[in-house]
Parts: sequence; structure tokens; C-alpha cells
Amino acid sequence: MTSQHSTPAERGFTLIEMMITVLVLMLVCGTVMKGVLDLTRLHNVVMNRTDMHSGVRNATELLTQEVGQAGRVAVPVPVTVSAASVPSATSLTVTSVAGMFIGERLVVDTGGNEETTSIIALNGNVITTPPMIHGHLVNARVAPLGGFSAGVVPPSMANGSSGSVLKIFGDINSDGNMVYVEYRCDTANGRLYRNAMPFTANAKPAVTVEQILIDNIMPNPDGTQCFTYQTHTLNGVGYVTDVAITLTVRTNSRSFNTGQFETETKALLNVSPRNVFNMWQLAGLGVSLASNRVQPVPPTVQALLAD
Repeated sequence: MTSQHSTPAERGFTLIEMMITVLVLMLVCGTVMKGVLDLTRLHNVVMNRTDMHSGVRNATELLTQEVGQAGRVAVPVPVTVSAASVPSATSLTVTSVAGMFIGERLVVDTGGNEETTSIIALNGNVITTPPMIHGHLVNARVAPLGGFSAGVVPPSMANGSSGSVLKIFGDINSDGNMVYVEYRCDTANGRLYRNAMPFTANAKPAVTVEQILIDNIMPNPDGTQCFTYQTHTLNGVGYVTDVAITLTVRTNSRSFNTGQFETETKALLNVSPRNVFNMWQLAGLGVSLASNRVQPVPPTVQALLAD
């Protein structure tokens, strides 16, 4: 009978060797898993902060752009005289009255026949005006020039802007269509709303989720209002020449490191509504210039100002 002998090459692991191997594998796997979890937490922290920064940055950029455009007067299409008029006429027939409003000041014609008139009534494409000085031929230019003194509605005006509600109007989008826009800073519910509508709207649209710009607004640490205004009064007319915007936001979720919400306060202290500023400077040059170029508040906007 041949005896069987085990050689070293055929021997398996001992129990102790197996335990040591499993322990080493567990340590390696644990280290790898901890690294993955740490990276996941870091990613979440970064995304949490990024969302917060992006939200407030996008909102303030939009505010800056729209406040800068506030007070711009425009009509959607070029307008010309479509039927010749004579001196002392009290009406003017034009190619379009789209975007015009009662009280608006229009510059008619060019050169020696140029004059400024105002709209008393609109009937189709016929504009009722005070008696005009000159006669005007077909194809003479008709355009609203200047801008709105109340493009950023002054706090002193009835139903005007406030520390939590910014009200602006004009050709905000530079497309010839004038709009009325309200920014409402609702710190009680943690939301910043933007409500935009045509300046001729009969009523404000209902507040919906589409109007929310930021949904994590908080009261500013020092009690500063969301909107503050630098105003000037000239010839009894108020002008907002600078808007300061201060917004405090928090992250969507708590930090993994501290267990607390992270916050950021962004302040824009010198947002100038350039069209309103230009009208203020123009009015300072003389009453006649102001009466020719500083536009009144459209009646439809007056109605929309009421909360």
C-alpha cells in the first residue's frame, strides 16, 4: 500500500489566516466605503451651496437688468401720420395706436414742423389732441420720446413701492412692449416673487409657483428691508434715482458638517434706473423740457398699483 503524504503546495489556509484575511478585506472595504460616503457628503454640501448662490445670483441679475430698464417708454411698431392734418387741428390719424395711452406725450414730425402734443382720447387710429401748431403730412413721424419719472414707482406715491414690494414699469424687455412688474419679498413665507403683466392689464394675475424666483428668503440679519430707495423731488414730482437690493437666503437642506442651514446675504447698493435718472436730470434743466419729455403714469398702471 502506497502512503499518501500532503505536500506544502496542497495545504489550505488555516483558520487564523482566514480571519486575518477577512479582517484586512473588511478594513480595505471600510476605507473605500468611507471615502465614497465622504465624497458624496462633500458633493451634497457643494451642491447645496451652489444652488443657494445660483438662486440669489440669478435673481439679483434679473433685478439689476429690469430696474435699469424701468421708465423706458416705447411703442411696439413705428408710427407715422396716415392722413394729412392742418394747423390748429385737434386730431391726428396715425398708422397704429398700439402701446399708447391717455395722457402720453408724442413728438410729431421732424425739423421745423416738429412739435410735442399729448393724447386726450383714442378712437381707433385717431388721436384726439390739443390744438396743434403745425400741419403734418402723410408719413410724418409720430413717437413717444423721453421716459417715465415714476418708472420705479416712488414710495411717496399712492400705492407705491415699499421695503418689501418693488414696483416698476416701462419697456423692461426692450422689445417695444411696455409691462408692469412687481417684485414681492415675502420673508414670512420665505419667497421672492416676480409678477409681470402688460401695462394695459385689467388686473394682476394670480400668484402661482411660476412667479417664485427664490423660495428660501430670510429676513436680513440687521433688519434691512429688501428694497430701499434714493429719491429726489423736482417741481413736485418724485424720482427714484437709485435702488438698493438686499437679500438673505439659506440653503435648501442642512449642512452635513454643522447640522445647520447655511445663509448668504447679497447686497446691491447702487442699482440705477437709468431712464428715470435721465428724466430727473432733464427735468432739472427746465420746466419746458420736463413738460415735453417726462411721461405721466398710464391710467392702467395707476390701477395696477393697488394691492
